[in-house]
Amino acid sequence: MINNAKAIVKVDSKDAKLSMAHFFVAFGALAIGGLMGLLQTLVRSGKFELPFGIGYYQILTAHGVLMGLVLTTFFIMGFQYAAVSRTAGPHSSAARRTGWTGFWMMTAGTLMSGTMILLNEASVLYTFYAPLKAHWIFYLGLTFVVVGSWVDGIAQIMTYAKWRKNHPGVPSPLLSFMAVINTVLWIVATLGVAATVLFQLLPWSLGLVDTVDVLVSRTLFWYFGHPLVYFWLLPAYMCWYAVVPKIIGGKIFSDSLARLSFILFLLFSIPVGFHHQLTEPGIDPAWKFFQVILTFMVVIPSLMTAFSLFATFERYGRSKGATGILGWFKVLPWNDARFIVPFIGMAAFIPAGAGGIINASNQMDQVVHNTIWVTGHFHLTAATSVILTFFGISYWLIPHLTGRKLTKKMNKLGIIQAWVWFIGMAFMSGSMHIQGLLGGPRRSSFSTYGDSKQALEWIPYQIAQAVGGTILFIGIILVLVIFINLAFFAPKGDEEFPVGEAENSEERAPMVFENWKLWLGILTALILFAYTIPFIDIIQNAPPGSKGFRTW
Repeated sequence: MINNAKAIVKVDSKDAKLSMAHFFVAFGALAIGGLMGLLQTLVRSGKFELPFGIGYYQILTAHGVLMGLVLTTFFIMGFQYAAVSRTAGPHSSAARRTGWTGFWMMTAGTLMSGTMILLNEASVLYTFYAPLKAHWIFYLGLTFVVVGSWVDGIAQIMTYAKWRKNHPGVPSPLLSFMAVINTVLWIVATLGVAATVLFQLLPWSLGLVDTVDVLVSRTLFWYFGHPLVYFWLLPAYMCWYAVVPKIIGGKIFSDSLARLSFILFLLFSIPVGFHHQLTEPGIDPAWKFFQVILTFMVVIPSLMTAFSLFATFERYGRSKGATGILGWFKVLPWNDARFIVPFIGMAAFIPAGAGGIINASNQMDQVVHNTIWVTGHFHLTAATSVILTFFGISYWLIPHLTGRKLTKKMNKLGIIQAWVWFIGMAFMSGSMHIQGLLGGPRRSSFSTYGDSKQALEWIPYQIAQAVGGTILFIGIILVLVIFINLAFFAPKGDEEFPVGEAENSEERAPMVFENWKLWLGILTALILFAYTIPFIDIIQNAPPGSKGFRTW
């Protein structure tokens, strides 16, 4: 790829090694988790049976944990660690030690949990809902992953805090600010899953207590589970806001707008877990209604993001002489994988966001809640908008960190990979949405339910999902080929870490955006208001606890 004539600002080589360590684990999880996903779709088609006594829910759990938790967390931490180093300066020795400590804790936890899944001791799905009961090593491994991610995130906060100390009264670099917002969101959100694992599931699986309160454990999980989606999304937004404008040769529409949108995501993405529990008994409908309102508040920063991105594209196009309503669309760099791969992810977020509004709406959620519609929605958001953007980031970040070049051949293969992914997801997610509207359940293996007429209607869509899953697995093979090439075999060179500049060079983001006492205070107040009373009610009116079940 062609770089600017001026010297390229490089991520420190010691920081690059830690980032790459994260990416090796992330892409390893992609390979194994992707294979598990392919097997799932083949089984659901009714045309394939798993060999060697492997269980469907075993591979379903492996796919969810490896793709939804391991791949995303390792990639995000590696990307954010590099982004902070690039924009706020190299990490200190103490921050590097902290980052490596977190990385090894996460890796050890991944191996512990993954081993239990592969041994069929933890086929409890990625939500690990009680009263399904896994081996205690699975829960301990998850604890290591969560706590390790906190330590990993603290390394980024340390470097950000050092920059702030050395530059009083000056807004921090945009990418560093965004990384810290997402890290804070993650730490606050994972307090819920840490609480249920440490105080409920671990003692229960060790036999220290006989029963578990199912509703409390699910409520704590979804306190974490919905902001988890924004933990995935915000790094993609970091790329869309601050990297893509530089790649196309344009400017960031507004630095301040970008920071405000991230603060709004932090405030409104956490106290909304009840919208995943709209069909759960034991939760007062008034509190569900309140959290649904907060869920819809997230639409505001999402629309701000869409406005900012397309304003950037249009202004760039106008600067190149484009005319007409959509003339700017033609002059975007469609032959650059660094742009087109994230752009397909952006486009996918339009129908994905519309589906999210349906899921969060009380009446419409009753229709789709326990159907495979939700799985289709999930694969549009996380597995398309997020993952395609992560792939696009990889195509310039991996060679930047390894001192290599994104060649024309790999650039072309990256574009092919993105379209393969898009086609595969159109088949798989599209048929999941349709089957969901026809009543097809999620979290279920192939069954005709006694040759029920309704269940037989689902089979063509399940075959379409297998077709889509096969195409997606081809996309995974392609991206792994690109990753290995960029990490080990691409020619030596200097690949840019593109960081955009604000269109208005005189714009200075208000320092109130970095008043952490204010924003964390508001966030705490929202969480306490949204959860304290209903949580007390859940505990006081709890039914008898449940013993553990092993259904596999």
